[in-house]
Amino acid sequence: MRVRKSRRKLTHADYERGLPDYHDPTGGWAGAAPMYSALTLRLWLAALGVVLCVGVGILWVTIGGMVWLGIVMFAVAAGLVVDFGWVLHRKRRGEPG
Repeated sequence: MRVRKSRRKLTHADYERGLPDYHDPTGGWAGAAPMYSALTLRLWLAALGVVLCVGVGILWVTIGGMVWLGIVMFAVAAGLVVDFGWVLHRKRRGEPG
């Protein structure tokens, strides 16, 4: 029988200190410190990706005539916009990075 730990609600101070990355498979293993997310880097990369994907998508549709590749690039750009919004939400919440 498993006993569930009760999770307390995170406070603003917890977010200011930063949250460990729960997707780090080696976090805490052999004394390694858990990783923290580089949110500002993710913002810049998502913005750059949106600009490049939209630009390449427009070029493929207008010049290359490859509409299906343009649609793929626009779909990737839409995913990057969602990522940008989520990271922006996390930064406004107070997480460092």
